[in-house]
Amino acid sequence: MNAPDSLYIHVPFCASFCDYCDFYSLETNGAAGGFIDAFVNAVIADIKRQIELFSVRKLSYVYIGGGTPSVLGRRMGKLLHALNAFKGFSPVEFTVEANPETADEEFLDLCLQGGVNRLSLGVQSFHEPSRRAVNRVGDARMLERRLALCSRYFPGALSADLITGLPYQTEKTVIEDIKRLLALGPVHVSLYSLCVESGTPLAEKVKTKAVVLPGADSADAMWLSGRDALLKEGFCHYEVSNFSLDGKRCLHNTGYWQMRGWLGAGPSASGTVIDEEAGTGKRFTFAPDVGGYVKAPSVGAAALEELDRRALMRESLLMGFRCAEGPDGQRFKARFGRSIEECIGQTISRWKGRDTMLFLNSFLSEAFGEIEEKGL
Repeated sequence: MNAPDSLYIHVPFCASFCDYCDFYSLETNGAAGGFIDAFVNAVIADIKRQIELFSVRKLSYVYIGGGTPSVLGRRMGKLLHALNAFKGFSPVEFTVEANPETADEEFLDLCLQGGVNRLSLGVQSFHEPSRRAVNRVGDARMLERRLALCSRYFPGALSADLITGLPYQTEKTVIEDIKRLLALGPVHVSLYSLCVESGTPLAEKVKTKAVVLPGADSADAMWLSGRDALLKEGFCHYEVSNFSLDGKRCLHNTGYWQMRGWLGAGPSASGTVIDEEAGTGKRFTFAPDVGGYVKAPSVGAAALEELDRRALMRESLLMGFRCAEGPDGQRFKARFGRSIEECIGQTISRWKGRDTMLFLNSFLSEAFGEIEEKGL
């Protein structure tokens, strides 16, 4: 197996839950709060073991997500100190996610002292009715104050998430969100379409008509209006949901999309290691269970999925075509012994001049059908 040079850490805690979220997380009040110190100790031990197990010589890209990593407060300092003590820990890009309401000066200071050089903020929307409808904490004024603070700490290195298709949103409010956000200096924006996941509070509210969402056509129009507004301001649409200024793409996530392999630590996190010569891989996924993770923080306790050549080829195409440039052609040919064109040349020809990112599912359906026909 080839040693990954990228690490993802899942922090499974939030101060409160948004109604649309289905990521694994526990509220920090009550019993869950007692897990936080144990989690920090466990995830440090887990990463140490994985570095040794997979013979990792260097970690160049690190992403701490969640959940809400900023709820760790001072414990973030302990985690960052431990990471920096690992041999070969020299990230070119070191990102931490935060929600604006918990990204205070103490937390931002800890991040800077710990070598973090990129901050990703969950904004979602400034529109008050939309925020309240999905139980999003904080108001627009708080958002702007905290974003301005974060921009001072991370000038030229601030990323933010927005969501379209929320209740009470219109194309006008989406464009207003983008204007307010860009006035605060982000260099990277993730623009997501709302997805109502089964089992979430939002799904129940939609089912009972307590919340009414925009129709599919309206929601699509909102996202397209947001895309166009970002393009107009000089952002490059480099991945299905991601936009950046020149030189400001998310390098860690690009590793996912190009299927380069990564370590994953924390409850519900997954990591993938690739055997480039064999064209196969292994994926390790931890159960969404903080208590279980604290007791057994090692990949030996994670679920193992074998990725044979066919599975890895499909994933390499599926993830790679999320990007404007498509998969890494040289890596693909070295990994599988044939070019992308040899595998799906007919599909590529039929889609020439069309936006594969905008209609990704249709494109991939045709591509996978061609692979089946060729018996690859």
